[in-house]
Amino acid sequence: MKYFVSTIAVVGIASLASAADPAALVGEMPLFGAFPTDTYSGFLKVDKTTTKKLHYVFTLSMDNPTKDPVVIWFSGGPGCSSLLALFMENGPVVIDDGERYLKTNPAPWNSRANMLYIESPSGVGFSIGNDKDPKQDDNT
Repeated sequence: MKYFVSTIAVVGIASLASAADPAALVGEMPLFGAFPTDTYSGFLKVDKTTTKKLHYVFTLSMDNPTKDPVVIWFSGGPGCSSLLALFMENGPVVIDDGERYLKTNPAPWNSRANMLYIESPSGVGFSIGNDKDPKQDDNT
C-alpha cells in the first residue's frame, strides 16, 4: 500500500507541469525578466474542510522536464520560507548576499531536475493559515 501511494504521488507531481494552470505561469520578474524555464506559482489546498493553503513554486528542468525527476523542497522551520532556497541557494535565479537584484544562478538544481518548492507549515511565507494556527514569522 505504501508503494502504491508513493507511486501515485510521484505520477501526480510529474504531471503537474502538463496540468498546470496557465494562469499560474510566472511572467517576468522586476529588473530581471523571465525565468530560464517555465515556472509556476500558486496554492495547494490542504484539505476540503479548511481555508489553509500552501504556497508552491514549481520550476521545470532545463534538461528534459518530462523525463527528469521531481525534487520536492521544504525549508527548515517553522518560520523559514522555501523561497529562501529558491532565491538564495539552489533556484534558477538568485539574490546574492548584500545585493538587491536577481541574477542567473550558474549551478541551479533545476539544470537536471524539476524543482517543487513548498512553503510549510501554513502561515509561513505566502502560505495561508487560519486564526487557530500559531503565528509563524522571523521572531517566533
